Amino acid sequence: MIRSTTTSRGDNMNKTVLAVAMAAIAGGANAQAVAPAYPDAAASDPAVLGWMRGSPPAPEKMIRYEDGSFLRFPQIRWTFSHVRELRPTAAVWHGSGPVAPLPVALTKLDDLRFDDDKGQSTTWADMLQRTYTDGIIVLHKGSVVYEKYFGVSTPVLPHSAFSITKSFIGLLAAMLAHEGKLDPNAPITAYVPEVKDSAYGDATVRQLMDMTIGVRYSENYADKQSEVWDYARAGGMVPAPPGYAGPKNFYEFLRGLKKEGQHGDAFAYKTANAEMLSWVVRRAAGKPVAELMSERIWSKLGAENDGYFQVDSAGMESGGGGLSLPLRDMARFGEMIRLGGKFNGQQIVPQAVVDDIRKGGDPARFAKAGYPDVPGYGKGYSYRNMWWVSHNGNGVFDARGIHGQRIYIDPKAEMVVVKFSSHPVASNLGNIPLTDRGFAALAGVLGKGE
Repeated sequence: MIRSTTTSRGDNMNKTVLAVAMAAIAGGANAQAVAPAYPDAAASDPAVLGWMRGSPPAPEKMIRYEDGSFLRFPQIRWTFSHVRELRPTAAVWHGSGPVAPLPVALTKLDDLRFDDDKGQSTTWADMLQRTYTDGIIVLHKGSVVYEKYFGVSTPVLPHSAFSITKSFIGLLAAMLAHEGKLDPNAPITAYVPEVKDSAYGDATVRQLMDMTIGVRYSENYADKQSEVWDYARAGGMVPAPPGYAGPKNFYEFLRGLKKEGQHGDAFAYKTANAEMLSWVVRRAAGKPVAELMSERIWSKLGAENDGYFQVDSAGMESGGGGLSLPLRDMARFGEMIRLGGKFNGQQIVPQAVVDDIRKGGDPARFAKAGYPDVPGYGKGYSYRNMWWVSHNGNGVFDARGIHGQRIYIDPKAEMVVVKFSSHPVASNLGNIPLTDRGFAALAGVLGKGE
């Protein structure tokens, strides 16, 4: 019955689902796609449906890269925890040190009630189901107060983080800038002269870090001629069709982008900018991004497991949406950021770098993007070093990825929430209006929120 729900509409529906899933790869926060009706979280549970079970799996239970089935719903509910079985990856080593303990003080939260985005009373447990949660962990004052896994998600399996990747790249860039190894005011071409004839030829690194770049890059997934499809094919994130003659990797793709508009004028969320920053970071550091992230962050957290980046055919890590990370280690990372960069007995990220992120960018430039006035977007927000920053209430700042990935840091409530999801609608407008109300209610329960 579930399988007929996803296939009975034929090729048109499959194209729609693939277009929705493509938004996750590109990480566009404003991605739009018309979604058909989907089975709910229980009916689409990948463990119940038995995807990729058996030796070998039955043909109808196979998920493949080559035919695009890995990006269809409900298959994505398995894919997001198994990307390295489908795509080439580069490991982010967790180091050889001892695991940093996470104290546990579990709290019963499932029955927590709050009003959803439609004004109807709902519960925390219901919110998790409605947003197709794969795993969630809540820290309060450094202790685990809530932790649950659904479907095939487990504490040790890295899950697709999608555009949370951007915030790691932005953080690494900011750390290099703090050390004097990267000049935010320098032209991008000071580090990557190969893009002198592209959109990035007259832009600065700071404009790149805050996504105020004027570049012709459409994330219109319904238009097969838009740049987002070239981006995905160049990086190998979707299969290239027979006879494909476009760019073969991210390097080639970025060199071909053209300018549109003025740099520095307005915030414009475009995944290509994160890929360009990833290239700059690689050049400034003189090493692969996966190695840099392990050296500067992941190996110092006392992490339990490795993470990994998807890589293109030239070995370049996807800085726009290619990270997969384990949930508990993401919580350690979020707590480190909440504590001003200090964790596991050491200052991992300079306090000044975290302070600069929390300060935020220019809200006036952000407002020009025209996001709807809903929690997580709209009024009172800005973007700094590829982090989303609220200038209201508790001063929340967060990293987010399509399909419902989140690192949500509430300094006033002393709370960190990390959430992995496989929502069938890629755009975060499909889940943030609900999840942010739940997070705010939780902050109130934990005693520090407004």
